Amino acid sequence: MDSTAAAAAQAPVLLVTNDDGIDAPGLRFLVDQLVAARRYRVLVCAPDTDNSGVSHCITWRPALRCKRVDISGATAFGVSGTPADCASLGISGKLFDGVVPDLVLSGINIGNNCGYHVIYSGTVAGAREAFLYGIPAIAMSYDWVAGQSSVNELKVSAEVCMPLINTIVTEIKNGTYPKGSFLNVDVPTDAAHHKGYKITKQGTYMARISWEQTVYKKPAVESYQTANMDVDGEKDSELVTPAENDLLFKRVIVGRSSDGVEGEDMDHNSLADGYITVTPLGALSRTEPDAIPYFKACVSRL
Repeated sequence: MDSTAAAAAQAPVLLVTNDDGIDAPGLRFLVDQLVAARRYRVLVCAPDTDNSGVSHCITWRPALRCKRVDISGATAFGVSGTPADCASLGISGKLFDGVVPDLVLSGINIGNNCGYHVIYSGTVAGAREAFLYGIPAIAMSYDWVAGQSSVNELKVSAEVCMPLINTIVTEIKNGTYPKGSFLNVDVPTDAAHHKGYKITKQGTYMARISWEQTVYKKPAVESYQTANMDVDGEKDSELVTPAENDLLFKRVIVGRSSDGVEGEDMDHNSLADGYITVTPLGALSRTEPDAIPYFKACVSRL
């Protein structure tokens, strides 16, 4: 084995997935940065279509279809599954000839994943799935604002995440990286002028969803995170006449909750203040300690 091949064999292996789909610019910019670093072996296993907001959904019965995708410097597959499926398959050793990644990166997502959004997020689920199987993982998102953000901000987001990725890989190789959590990273809207990294806690921020009746088959509406990048209103949607007794409804955002009362160390507050937030997450959702005595008392009366 020559020196180049030997160095490649020793390089840390990074697996990239996402929920926006394998053609999404956030993923492509991230892969470009990883390849340009010339220190990693880069694998990609991502959904072949947009899977935003699917949470930790998995495909159980049908077989997954995997198709090679040409991404310079990486070995890549588009998969007919969810982000959790892709992470699971990518770390299994079955898709990449026995290779298991040292670190899984999920993103870079279009739209923040702060607060309660982590429940809905396919991006976070991709990282969580790897964590459940003992593989260190980072979910990464950019706080896209409609009418203000541009695709170039996703490129900048990938650039500003690289120091953190490099540090985490070093910690993993040194055996000093903790195994009890995975990381959820959000990059502020003005990515180029961020205030630095800040360790934060998950807050309760979220977009509040309601429903409106519609006559459009595929209404172009805001997602639970952010406005759709490419579509303005419903002008490009197909006007249809529902069958008798059928009703069509679309999701609409009716407001956004605030972390204002929760303190400056919460994820969305810090993101809005211009920091790159780094929020350690676990797999379990735990209730507030003061709720336990209340429910014990309720059950004791049954």
